[in-house]
Amino acid sequence: MASILVVEDDLTFSRILHEFLKKNGYGVTVRHSFKDGTEALSTTSFDLALFDYRLPDGNGLDLLEQARQNTRMPAIMMTSFNDVRTAVKAIQWGATDYILKPVYPEELLVTIHKALGEKPKDQTSESNFIEGESEGAKKLFEHVRLIAPTDMSVVIGGESGTGKEFVARTIHQLSKRKNGPFVAVDCGVLSADLAASELFGHIKGSFTGAVADRAGNFEAASKGTLFLDEIGNLSYDIQVKLLRAIQEKTIRRLGGNTDINVDVRIIVASNENLLNRTKAGTFREDLYHRLNEFGLSVPALRERGNDLTLFASLFREMANRELTRNVKGFSREVMEVFRQYPWPGNLRELKNVVRRAVLFTKGDTIDLSSIPVEMTEPQPMVKEDHIGNVQDLKSIQESTERTLIAKTLVDTGYNKAKTARLLNIDRKTLYLKMEKYNIK
Repeated sequence: MASILVVEDDLTFSRILHEFLKKNGYGVTVRHSFKDGTEALSTTSFDLALFDYRLPDGNGLDLLEQARQNTRMPAIMMTSFNDVRTAVKAIQWGATDYILKPVYPEELLVTIHKALGEKPKDQTSESNFIEGESEGAKKLFEHVRLIAPTDMSVVIGGESGTGKEFVARTIHQLSKRKNGPFVAVDCGVLSADLAASELFGHIKGSFTGAVADRAGNFEAASKGTLFLDEIGNLSYDIQVKLLRAIQEKTIRRLGGNTDINVDVRIIVASNENLLNRTKAGTFREDLYHRLNEFGLSVPALRERGNDLTLFASLFREMANRELTRNVKGFSREVMEVFRQYPWPGNLRELKNVVRRAVLFTKGDTIDLSSIPVEMTEPQPMVKEDHIGNVQDLKSIQESTERTLIAKTLVDTGYNKAKTARLLNIDRKTLYLKMEKYNIK
């Protein structure tokens, strides 16, 4: 029986979750605050966590950070539609998935099954993914086919949720290493303590909990491709070891004294500009140039024109199979909303919205009643006060604050630690303000 930690401050909703999950065969522990959630994480092992984003004494992102430091269990963020950008940030920080409130039972079960691996995951392949027909997509995959047959290292850039891992898999499938393994590593969920062991392996007794020898990702990817997603999250020390492994084609397990030859192709991805990170001193310049033998950029969904229609249809078909439904299409009004919406979470967000819509659709066509109502609401207008065109004081203060934060980030090359110091705030406050003002 899988054990689930629920951290939710709404007492009524948390009781409903507790009874529903218990009824479906899960062991459930409920906590109502950040403090109590932190204590539970530090004293008990769980198979899965459900974190509410807004808590009375903190937020779910901080709990997610704590969970990442202590365990690799999957975590799902629960948030309102208005906090979709926060949900995207949660994915970047290591959340397995997110679910929008109000939470519906069938949708919650599907998400939990997927997170726990209780149902086969959709594997990224030519059969359930498409390249697209926009000019940006055509240029991208023209370059993919050009670089795939070589053994050059590749850096893939692009916003979160744009499909960078699919691009990496496609390169592997078109390469001479296609019969070898493709090993994907999410560096965003690796703590400094775990990274060395995960990448390079360890020897029994090399640290507390190392009860047996273990091969790392480099050895697992032998004769194939190693994909390092969100590589910018690796610590400086791990970057040094990674550079050595790539240059020398050898690794040494943690606690070991023997060099092991490795034969892997390296593909990395980041939603941050790694060149800017090198200028800011947070990413090694020599490692960047060693990795960046060829660079690719995956366009955001809002830049891909009619590709939106193709992906929406694909995700509808996938959701039909997953949920055993037979929804045949989208109404004209829904497609118009989709075209106007900015999709901050890109393909990942589109997939979640479509899956949710398929679940709620009773007929054979997805209409406006099946998509989040917030997608159809116009953006609020700034109101004028009785003096005329002068904004209220709070609006002026927020506008000034946003401008100052954005300028300081640019001046520091998006070095968030340095930005926080210059603004005389802590990094947590900086992250929250960046989310508030939609600063990327």
